Amino acid sequence: MTVLNELDRFHLVMDTIRRVPKTGEKGIYLKQQLKEKLIDHRQYICKHGEDLPEIRNWKWGAGK
Repeated sequence: MTVLNELDRFHLVMDTIRRVPKTGEKGIYLKQQLKEKLIDHRQYICKHGEDLPEIRNWKWGAGK
């Protein structure tokens, strides 16, 4: 639901990039990567009926 409502972390980062012009080329590149990840995510959901494992299993602080 958060992806459909554009409230997920990917959309939030893309919105930040749009609002902060100093991100320049790096921001444009990151925004494209995020768009591609959202496409992959949507395709995975259509095929498997659930979020990508990296989305579904994500936890705060798990990378520490």
